[in-house]
Amino acid sequence: MIRKKVLDTRRVRRIDGGFGFIPHRFISDGFLSSLDAPQLLLYFFLVLVADRNGLSFYSYDLICSLLHMCLDNYIQARNGLIAKDLIAFDGTIFQVLDLPPKPIRPFSLKSDSPTVTRMIRHSLKEADGG
Repeated sequence: MIRKKVLDTRRVRRIDGGFGFIPHRFISDGFLSSLDAPQLLLYFFLVLVADRNGLSFYSYDLICSLLHMCLDNYIQARNGLIAKDLIAFDGTIFQVLDLPPKPIRPFSLKSDSPTVTRMIRHSLKEADGG
């Protein structure tokens, strides 16, 4: 086991003005790997700018500018984080939510393709009467 020690005692991090933190479960329970790059960038940004309740109210144009993200990527990332139950958004205010029990993974046609293919073939046979 590696023993940890502070490398530079003059520069130990502490919470002063902001209140951004990410629980270790974010990595250990697979939340990190469940996000694509734009979702991860937006999530980290929202964590960094949030207050102690996870709230922030940056506008989409400022977020896009600061993150060098186009509007389409921002909307997809925001909607993805909402679908994965990591943030709430009311049109003005963001809230970074407490992590759900486990990551919500998007539906993948690739992993379900044999089932989908069988369903399509079955539907086609019924439509042809056979």
